[in-house]
Amino acid sequence: MTSALLTEDQLAIVETTLDFAQEHLAPHALAWDQEKHFPVEVLRKAADLGLGGMYVAEDAGGSGLTRADGVLVFEALASGCPSVAGYLSIHNMVAWMIDRYGDESQRARWLGALTSMDWLGSYCLTEPGAGSDAAALSTRAERDGDTYVLTGVKQFISGAGASQVYIVMARTGDSGPGGVSAFVVERDDEGLSFGPNEQKMGWNAQPTRQVILDGVRLSADRLLGGEGNGFRIAMNGLNGGRLGIAACSLGGARSALDRSLGYLADREAFGARLLDSQALQFKLADMATELTAARALVRQAAQALDAGDPQAPQLCAMAKQFATDTGHSVADRALQLHGGYGYLTEYGIEKLVRDLRVHRILEGTNEIMRLIVARGLTGALR
Repeated sequence: MTSALLTEDQLAIVETTLDFAQEHLAPHALAWDQEKHFPVEVLRKAADLGLGGMYVAEDAGGSGLTRADGVLVFEALASGCPSVAGYLSIHNMVAWMIDRYGDESQRARWLGALTSMDWLGSYCLTEPGAGSDAAALSTRAERDGDTYVLTGVKQFISGAGASQVYIVMARTGDSGPGGVSAFVVERDDEGLSFGPNEQKMGWNAQPTRQVILDGVRLSADRLLGGEGNGFRIAMNGLNGGRLGIAACSLGGARSALDRSLGYLADREAFGARLLDSQALQFKLADMATELTAARALVRQAAQALDAGDPQAPQLCAMAKQFATDTGHSVADRALQLHGGYGYLTEYGIEKLVRDLRVHRILEGTNEIMRLIVARGLTGALR
């Protein structure tokens, strides 16, 4: 990870997070993947470093970091395990949404437990019939006096079943984005249940389940940010979430590149080290160059989001698409450089390929990222 243009505080953040990733994540990543183990106690150790509420204000127990700080953290964490780092990105999105859009009583009720990661958070937007077209969600929240009754199913929810806090997008009004509201649901709320843990290609160190809402009755104080604002809240949360996943792709791919350098230095063919082959050096150079370009775009987008730049949503979409495509491509090429050994579990490369593949889908598919960018380009011409 380049240290160019980083402040002293940011360099300290990177060093501390890298140390944590190498001590607490990397040695266990393969076992967690194989055993489908969700390392909750390790997540709580991360919270001790302030990583449970990175973007939450300090008066609510958070670290008050910027998005520019955050992408450094997630890149460093993902060098140890992209799956665990990816869940932490989602948890931090949930905590930020409550801090940003919650009233004082809501912030006091949930943020302390979330920032310490005594309670984990999950984000519930996607449905079985509403993935890329998120505004078409059908989960309903019917007003009944001073309560709301939620009914519907959410799909592909990271942390589901283990998390205590769920931000659920549900329809309180007519069709379209203006009819969506956000609610905070707790795991023990009556009527909430979960599907089985999905059998996945990667991201096995965190559970993924359906979240089933069967007449979940909530008091009105569970509404987050007012009726009709849920879609705006969801999209604003995803701007930061996309940067987190983009940074996780950078960290996982950088790990794959580093492993390739070590492997090629140790292996010989035709009487010479593989690392001395100019053809392979060119491949390594391309991988490093593409990662450096992706990192620059991710950091630019993070700075734009911090600054409130009106182009930030488009830049976040660009960064997510480019960094996740690049990250998976670099990991795949690293596997090829390892030959047959790259296909073996013990070398860790095939896990990185599997983990990074889903980054091109979640937080909005990369096709949707291109649509966001295109709309930003063409919108003024309509």
